[in-house]
Amino acid sequence: QVQLVESGGGLVQPGGSLRLSCVASGNFFIHYSMGWYRQVPGKQRELVAQVSGGGTTNYSDSMKGRCAISRDDTKRTVYLQMSSLKPEDTAVYYCNVRGTVLSYWGQGTQVTVSS
Repeated sequence: QVQLVESGGGLVQPGGSLRLSCVASGNFFIHYSMGWYRQVPGKQRELVAQVSGGGTTNYSDSMKGRCAISRDDTKRTVYLQMSSLKPEDTAVYYCNVRGTVLSYWGQGTQVTVSS
């Protein structure tokens, strides 16, 4: 089992920036892929960004150019730096780790972009 704890969400004005963090514990291995998804009520959870164990990154079209994902394996932590935030970025953001067989999720952190 892998446990994930997110932090860094909150209220930010349009055009602002925010950095999310997610710390993994338990049976986490550095070759696992780590990523961020988001979900708004009534819609499917969607990928925001992902980084493989080897450091390859993948971004959604909606956030490409406005966010950067990174990981620090010494801290078992993945980060999502978001900038130029828009009201439509408002969602619950979930950390995800893909293990060998299972996929693990954090509890989610709310990001609200509003003036």
